[in-house]
Amino acid sequence: MLEIFEKIVIIARMRALVISLAILSIFGIIPPQVQAEGLSTIQLEMRDYDEITLPAGTFIPVINLQEISTETCPEGYKVKFISTNDLFMYETNIIPRDSAFFGYIEKIHEPVIGTNASMKIKITKLQIKDGFEIPIKGYLYTSNNNLFGGELTQPSEWVKMPHYQSKFQGISWNHRAATLQIRPGGKRSMGQHVKIPAGDQQIIILTAPASITHTLTD
Repeated sequence: MLEIFEKIVIIARMRALVISLAILSIFGIIPPQVQAEGLSTIQLEMRDYDEITLPAGTFIPVINLQEISTETCPEGYKVKFISTNDLFMYETNIIPRDSAFFGYIEKIHEPVIGTNASMKIKITKLQIKDGFEIPIKGYLYTSNNNLFGGELTQPSEWVKMPHYQSKFQGISWNHRAATLQIRPGGKRSMGQHVKIPAGDQQIIILTAPASITHTLTD
């Protein structure tokens, strides 16, 4: 009878121990020596860096990878450019050469009589050579408010107008016969489509500060 009682006590204690370990594992408070069993060591690769902010108005020289035309490309057409130089801030190469810039055609104006077609290209993303991506805000730069094209077309007609010349001689004006001059008329020709050829050198301008949180290390 005593042996049976001792067995019951031992079984009860073992059940209590199992229940206690189960509760501890649920709440994540198992002792370190228990947790360590069966777990392999995980090594994380970390990079030390300081965040660098590129100010709005920063110019970045790039090269165009494909022809971009108002004739063949719709609004929203995705574009890609590659940086042609390393961009340093202090002693840090923050945008290495051959980094990629992605964007799209934001707006297209079709050609009309008197005005060539035009387009604006917005830049939204920078991709470092190792694949890390950084959102940015910018445009492909032109001196005409970042607008490509939009120039006035050539006149479609020319008119002849008399031009009178007078010369003062002595005490009176000597009026000579009129000569005809050809001047542009009021009508202009139909506008043409605008394009940026593949391989063309361009410049990206940042329109908002860009936080560079990732740089390549040698």
